[in-house]
Amino acid sequence: MSSRFRMRAALAVILLAGAASCVAEGGNTRRRFLSIGTAGTGGLYYPIGGAFASRMTARDSGRTYTAEVTGGSVENIHRVINGEMDLGFAIGTTVFEAYNGGQDFDTAQTSLRVVAPLYANLTHVLVRDGAGLASIADFRGRRVSVGAAGSGTEQVAQQLLEAYGLDYSSVDERFLSFTESAAALADGAIDAAILSVGYPASAVLEAATTGRVRLLPIDERHIGMLADRHAYYSQSAIPAATYPGQDEELSTVSVLNWIVAREDLEPDIVARVLDTLADDQETLRQAVEIAGQIRLTNLYAAPIPLHDAAREWLERRAATIPADSTRI
Repeated sequence: MSSRFRMRAALAVILLAGAASCVAEGGNTRRRFLSIGTAGTGGLYYPIGGAFASRMTARDSGRTYTAEVTGGSVENIHRVINGEMDLGFAIGTTVFEAYNGGQDFDTAQTSLRVVAPLYANLTHVLVRDGAGLASIADFRGRRVSVGAAGSGTEQVAQQLLEAYGLDYSSVDERFLSFTESAAALADGAIDAAILSVGYPASAVLEAATTGRVRLLPIDERHIGMLADRHAYYSQSAIPAATYPGQDEELSTVSVLNWIVAREDLEPDIVARVLDTLADDQETLRQAVEIAGQIRLTNLYAAPIPLHDAAREWLERRAATIPADSTRI
C-alpha cells in the first residue's frame, strides 16, 4: 500500500469519526452537556434538579442537562465559579456569603449571579425523643448533626447555634447528610440534627415515622436575632401535620433557595431556565410537589445581582410578574 493511499485512508477515517461525533440522538448536531449542581439524595435539591434538568433538555435542542449529586450549596458555588459546573442550586445564606466573601469563602465571588429563585428552605430542628432536649439552648455538650460539611445547612446550623450562644466548641458536631442524620437519630447515635430544607422533606418524614424523634420550634426572640444579624432570614412556620406526630404549627426561620451561575453564562440558557420555571411549573410540581412553591416574583428579592439576562427577562415579563407581588 502506497504512503499516499495510507494518508488518504487515514484522513477518511478522521473525517468519518468527526462526522459521527457531531451526530446526537435524534439530531444532526452535536449536543452540549451542561451540569446542574444539586445536593445529596435525601433532600429536595436532587429530585427537583432531576425534574428540572429533564424539562430543560426537552426545551433545548442543542443541549443535555444533568443533575449532579453534590455536597450542597457551598460546593456548588465553588464549582460554578471554577467553571466545573454550569448551574448550581444554593441557599440564600451561601449565595450572600459567597458574593461578599464571607463564611466559607476567602474572597468575594463577584462573578456570581442569580439566575432564578427556587422554593424556601425552612430550618428543621430534630431531637431524639428521650434525650431531654427542650430547646436548642440545651444542645451544649450533645451530639448534633450540622449537615454535610460545606453545605448550606451547615452554614445555617452554625448561625443558629451562634444565636443561642453555642458553637462547635460547645457541641459535639457531626457532619451528616439528611439521610444519615435521620438514621443516626433513629439509632440513637446522635441527639439532635439541624436541617435546612423545604417541606415535606423525605429525611424528616423518615425520622418522624419511627416515632423516636420530634421537632423543636425556634422561639420568636432568637428568630429576631437571626433576622437582625443576617438579612436573608425570614420568620416562617412548618404547618401542623406536615410530619407524623407534629400536631401544631412550629415556628422557625426560612431562607430562599436560588439557581446561580457565573455572569458569563450564555443569555439564552438563562432565559430558558426562567421560561421553564414559568411555563412548566405544573409539570415540575407533578414530579416534585415542592416545585409548586416557586415564586418568580422573588427575583426582585435576590440577595446578589441578577444575571443580565435574568434582569432583561424580568423586564420583559414585568406585566405578569409585578414587583409588588413579591412573596416567599
